[in-house]
Amino acid sequence: MAPNKKAPQKIIAQNKKAWHDYFVDEKYEAGIALYGTEVKSVRMGAVNLKESYCTLKDGELFIVGMRISPYEKGNIFNRDPMRDKKLLMHKREILKLGGLMAQKGYTLVPLSLYFSGKNVKAEIGLCRGKKLYDKRDSDARREADREMDRRMKDSSHYSD
Repeated sequence: MAPNKKAPQKIIAQNKKAWHDYFVDEKYEAGIALYGTEVKSVRMGAVNLKESYCTLKDGELFIVGMRISPYEKGNIFNRDPMRDKKLLMHKREILKLGGLMAQKGYTLVPLSLYFSGKNVKAEIGLCRGKKLYDKRDSDARREADREMDRRMKDSSHYSD
């Protein structure tokens, strides 16, 4: 038997705003149920994850607010770009996430979209919202790190 190898991942879109607005506690991988013209648009990179989130309806998980632009040559086969997309996960994972969202006030946010082989996958994060002072703190920390890197680069450049 051959060892189980993971297919290479090609990242399509990332939700950088999610990292700014939330603390990401856990990450999960989920498949997405898409139509053919949507997959073609995704291959072209016509996806926007900003302002999207996940919701639980009737025991199923959906991404709300993810925009997949209509495929140019899709004509009558194109779907609504803002329709809710169904996430494909095991039932017990969905129930676990639903319980955490209900009890502890977590939010499920799509972090990135990528191809795993020929399948489109979404990385979703179990997130807690940041307060304004948390955002300021993380911005200040990031700016301090940049400044230190700049100074280190300058000092190493002059020591040669």
